[in-house]
Amino acid sequence: MLRNFALTAVVAVALTGPALANSCPRHMAAIDQALAANPKLSADQMAQVKKLRADGETLHKQGKHAESEATLAQAESILGIKK
Repeated sequence: MLRNFALTAVVAVALTGPALANSCPRHMAAIDQALAANPKLSADQMAQVKKLRADGETLHKQGKHAESEATLAQAESILGIKK
């Protein structure tokens, strides 16, 4: 039983990583599109969104897709992007 659970966990992790990797670029594109529309943000909010966007891309390139997703989600929230 423990062996089956361990195998299931390994398979879940193996399948989740690539799925997250594929969604990071979609989130980055949505942020880029929203920024191109000149959103009504304060200077501080704009700086924060740009930093979160850059950090999300860096994390994605490092293979840290869950962290990238969380970081990009913060930027999307500030921009009011609905998922």
